Amino acid sequence: MLPYVRVPTIKLENYQGVISDELFDEVKILAKELKGLKVTFVNSTPRGGGVTEILKSLVGLMLGIGLKTEWHIIPPGRKFFGLTKELHNALQGKEFSLSFKARRLYQHHMERSAELMLDMESNVWIINDPQPAGVIHYLPNFHPSVAHFHIDTSHPNKDTWNFIEPILLAYDKIIFSAKEFVASTLPKRKIKIFAPAIDPLSDKNKPLSLQTAKTILESFGIDPTKPLVTQVSRFDPWKDPMGVIQAYYLAKNKIPNLQLALVGLFLAFDDSEAMRIFKQVKKHAGGDPDIFMFSDPQELGSLKVDIFVNAFQVGSDVILQKSIREGFGLTVAEAMWKEKPVIGGNVGGIKIQIKNGENGFLVSSPQETAKRIVQIIKNPALAEKMGKNAHQTVKEKFLMPRLLRDYLKLFKELV
Repeated sequence: MLPYVRVPTIKLENYQGVISDELFDEVKILAKELKGLKVTFVNSTPRGGGVTEILKSLVGLMLGIGLKTEWHIIPPGRKFFGLTKELHNALQGKEFSLSFKARRLYQHHMERSAELMLDMESNVWIINDPQPAGVIHYLPNFHPSVAHFHIDTSHPNKDTWNFIEPILLAYDKIIFSAKEFVASTLPKRKIKIFAPAIDPLSDKNKPLSLQTAKTILESFGIDPTKPLVTQVSRFDPWKDPMGVIQAYYLAKNKIPNLQLALVGLFLAFDDSEAMRIFKQVKKHAGGDPDIFMFSDPQELGSLKVDIFVNAFQVGSDVILQKSIREGFGLTVAEAMWKEKPVIGGNVGGIKIQIKNGENGFLVSSPQETAKRIVQIIKNPALAEKMGKNAHQTVKEKFLMPRLLRDYLKLFKELV
């Protein structure tokens, strides 16, 4: 059996008053019809990253409505995770030559993982992202099965896509976060579009007072009397941390006491690239005392990671997500839920969330980003209006029970 991730049960009733009565009733009806269904989720790591963030709550909710739901991870491997990071980057458009040796490494790890699954049974299988996707070629009775890709595949590297596509085609259904991520060669009957979602009741998204947030920030060296811009993202080229720093310096010309926080704690087992990018970004920051970079979870002491992130999102004047590729960007929805003005890259899943000028801003350059930072900080009324619109958007479209409903409707189709 694959390694098992234990998840506490979450009751749907906890969300009454947060989600609409219509959504609550719809989930209850679907749950009654599917009670006892065995559903198994598989991904590559139990912590760190958006997929694990989603699964923590989604699996718990499925347990709470009566589904026999399990979450498993494939065995780790340093070389394998190095390769799958390259595959991830290539699927988002980076140049990459997939050698025979690399293909063999991927297939060997898939064979090894599939062997551990031979004694597992499920009514529905959900396989998340490229890391475990290839197990299907070694499990002939692996149906009904769903591949859920959370990354931006709108402009993939051709060689890598040609390697991954036959794997995807073996699945009964393939889920993407946005229509633009779907290759024209994939059969429409297999495709589902599910926007990801956040859990409003998690520690990261529970209400936190501004005073409490500022106190936490001050304990990490932030001056609560000065304006603060924050990006919460792993250190990754697609999140454009260099562009964030450039935008900060441009905005600082107009707002001299501006502070910048880059929060990218090293949590994920399968991210072999983060440390290298962190060092590059730190060098680029040049020792500026108003730039704060957080990467080591040990720095937090006894403070929970989710509370730490919550405090930065609540205590900041502006939240950035200046991605140049983005499958969705849960940090965008998290900040919007907290009524914060968000400036996001005009790409992929961020465009699903932000309507430019209404509930946030979409940008395509450091210069645009800097302009919007200054505009928001110098116009508190605009920031407040955008924040309220942003909260309403997330309430209507991007809360976890909606994603639960999407999955339940899919399960009805499959079984």
